Amino acid sequence: MTFRVDSHMHTPLCGHAVGELIEYAMRAAELGIDLITFTCHIPMESAAFGQEGIRMRREQLDDYFALVADAAAAAKPFGVEVLCGIEAEVFPDEAELEPMDAILSAYHFDFVLGSLHAQCQSYLEWLSRNKVTSDAMRIDSYFRHLRDGAQSGRYDSMSHPDVIRTYGVVREFNPVPHEEVIREFLQAVVEEDICMEVNTSGLNKGDFEVHPDPVILDWASEMGVKLTIGSDSHMPNSVGQHFDWIQPMLRDKGFTDLHYFRGRQRVRIDMPQ
Repeated sequence: MTFRVDSHMHTPLCGHAVGELIEYAMRAAELGIDLITFTCHIPMESAAFGQEGIRMRREQLDDYFALVADAAAAAKPFGVEVLCGIEAEVFPDEAELEPMDAILSAYHFDFVLGSLHAQCQSYLEWLSRNKVTSDAMRIDSYFRHLRDGAQSGRYDSMSHPDVIRTYGVVREFNPVPHEEVIREFLQAVVEEDICMEVNTSGLNKGDFEVHPDPVILDWASEMGVKLTIGSDSHMPNSVGQHFDWIQPMLRDKGFTDLHYFRGRQRVRIDMPQ
C-alpha cells in the first residue's frame, strides 16, 4: 500500500488562507493522502516581514496548536494523520531571527520549513541597503542565503527554494547561469542531512513551474538531495495539488523516495506512483 503525504499547508490564522482545518484533512482523505502537516508562517517581530494578513501573532501560537490538535482528533476516524509544523524564516541578518529562534526552542513542532521570502519588504530592504541591484546579483545572493540557512541547523527542509523567480523580484529566472551557487546550496542540504521541498504551488503562479525548477531538480537528484513535498495549500481544494503528475516526474528524474517529519524526526516513504 502506498503512503502519501502533503507537508505544507496553512490555516486562517495566517490571514490569507481560508477553510476549516478539518476540511483540509477531508480533502486529503478524498485523494488518498494519509498524512498532512500544517505549516503556518511563524510570528516575526519586525513589521518588514509582514504582519496583518501574512502571519499569526506571537500570542496566537497556543491557538494554532489547539486548532491543529482538534483537527488531528477529528481526522483520525477517516484515516488521516494531522501534524503541526511551522514555516520559519530564512534571513541574512541573524539578529532579526533571535525572537524566532526563541519560538522554535519553546514549542514542539513536528516539522520546521525554512523559507526565504524574497518578496518580503525585509529582504527587499536588505538588497537595497547592500546595493544588490541586478537580477544576477539578486539570484546569487538569494541562493547563498539559502545555503547559509541550510547550514544553520534550524530547518528540516528548505521550502520553495527558487521562489525568488515569482512576485517580480527579478525580471527573469534561468537557473543555468547560476549553477555554481545553486549547487552550493544543494550541497549544503546534502552535507547537513536535511531536505529540500518540492512545492507544487509554483505551478499556479509566476512562470507556472514547480518549485524548484526542473533543472534544479535534475542537479538535486544527481547530488543525492532528499525531498519533502508540499502543496502550500491556502484552501482545502489545493491539498495535494498537482501531485498526480509531479511525483511520477520526480521518479523519472531518479528520485525513489520522499520524506516527512514527525517530532522533528525524518521518516522515509517510497515515492508514490
